[in-house]
Amino acid sequence: MTTAEQVGGASAAQPTPGDAGARLRVRVPMRWGDMDAYGHINNVQIVRMLEEARIAAFGPPGGTGASGVDALVPLFSDVPAGTLALVVEHRVRYVKPLDYRNVAAEVDVWVSGLKAAALTLDYVIHDPVDGHECVRATTSLAFVDERSGRLLRLTEEQRGRLAPYVGKGLFER
Repeated sequence: MTTAEQVGGASAAQPTPGDAGARLRVRVPMRWGDMDAYGHINNVQIVRMLEEARIAAFGPPGGTGASGVDALVPLFSDVPAGTLALVVEHRVRYVKPLDYRNVAAEVDVWVSGLKAAALTLDYVIHDPVDGHECVRATTSLAFVDERSGRLLRLTEEQRGRLAPYVGKGLFER
């Protein structure tokens, strides 16, 4: 198995000034079919790109798909069998249109919130050519026991893995 960094898909970024933690930078391809009539990436496809960035950074949910590239920070890929990582909420702000390009967009991902049984990830999608910030977004997730439907607390090990990537949230007031 190779790491995402070895195949050029993701890398750990250095802490950004003003943030408490580092950001992970992943590359998410733009597909021709993602484009809308204006030549921009469609808003629905932006949410798909957020999902791809989340999986590249923190791994696919355990028990799904076949093995491939290791995540930079194995979180979702290392949960116990019967644990679901469910999206609770998305918030997306479109700062500038993301024009279709035949190169992957660069997406910064970090943890902006850790609660007992939930976490929040923030993202910034950058235009891969001019580097402009195009999208700011956040996703709240929770771990749930598949059989009982009950929330599962984040373990100390999970918190430890995420700690270096905890920083200020984009939508904090």
